[in-house]
Amino acid sequence: MKFETKAIHAGQNPDPQTGAVIVPIYQTSTFRQEAVGKHKGYEYSRTGNPTRKALEEVLATLESGKFGLAFASGAAATAAVFNLLQQGDHIIVGDDIYGGTYRLLEKVFKRWGLKVTYADVDDLNSFAKAVRKKTKMVWIETPTNPLLKITDIRKLAARLESYKVLLAVDNTFASPYFQRPLDLGADIVVHSTTKYLAGHSDLVGGAVITNREDLYQALKFYQNAAGAVPGIWDSWLALRGIKTLAIRMREHDLNAKYLISFLRKHPRIEKVYYPGFGGMISLELKGGYAAVEEFLAKLKIFLLAESLGGVESLVCYPPRMTHGAIPREERLKRGIKDNLVRLSVGIEDKTDLIEDLKQALTQGR
Repeated sequence: MKFETKAIHAGQNPDPQTGAVIVPIYQTSTFRQEAVGKHKGYEYSRTGNPTRKALEEVLATLESGKFGLAFASGAAATAAVFNLLQQGDHIIVGDDIYGGTYRLLEKVFKRWGLKVTYADVDDLNSFAKAVRKKTKMVWIETPTNPLLKITDIRKLAARLESYKVLLAVDNTFASPYFQRPLDLGADIVVHSTTKYLAGHSDLVGGAVITNREDLYQALKFYQNAAGAVPGIWDSWLALRGIKTLAIRMREHDLNAKYLISFLRKHPRIEKVYYPGFGGMISLELKGGYAAVEEFLAKLKIFLLAESLGGVESLVCYPPRMTHGAIPREERLKRGIKDNLVRLSVGIEDKTDLIEDLKQALTQGR
């Protein structure tokens, strides 16, 4: 089956009891057992639920994986992957990452004894050079957040092969429509399903996908033990959103490409970051933070808000929003300047979007 067909049908067969073509919402915390240890595959919804199972199956299928696990948030999914490591283990992390991931590493897992080295995502050799005896994992985002840099997953996986370390990829910005890291040599894929997968800014969720049963069993144990699972309504909403993923990603991509030529030529824009596909664009405005304030205040369709990947267009100021957890000195060292804004281009009419940007970039009130 092709991608679009998988998004609609994988793990989502008609209900055998009623023939319902949409997976039911199994709004239950527990399941009747015929006898002790004798049940129909489900005992308690933290451990497993049919609605969540359907979501996990379609997530795995879209990412070319064997095993999928749904979590309560992208941060919960990230924490589950880091929990594969032990005290004293070493992880290498791409230096351009989501601020919440930086916060989780610096404020939580470092306290638990995890050693962290940040590698230059522009230099694949920097990852191999950072490997130590106790290095167990490499973590990257591609495209990165917020500078939208691309890492060649296949080449990185090849360079790491002799070191026997896990390669985990946060695929949130690309979505499996544009990129499938497991096919390129990654061991683990992570998503904030809040973003493009669900696509409608109406839920918070996360996912982890892998082909390795040993990793799946460890992650599944953590998912159940820690209880960081999505609610059933959120699981169902994510399933519904995924059905239109391919259509939405094409529209995000078309709209972003339409805006790019305009933005790159605009005299009030210092630099444009765009990976060549998808709906994310970052900009550096001439005039520093004062120009940022004016731009944000004048936008009408682009809404100032956290998050991304919804059908509506959003604008974000990373230094004080998504990356506020990273100290300013560290942000600047990583290239996150005070004049940086990030656009999540939605699927509204492209001419409306460009007119909104034009008027917001016009000097004066």
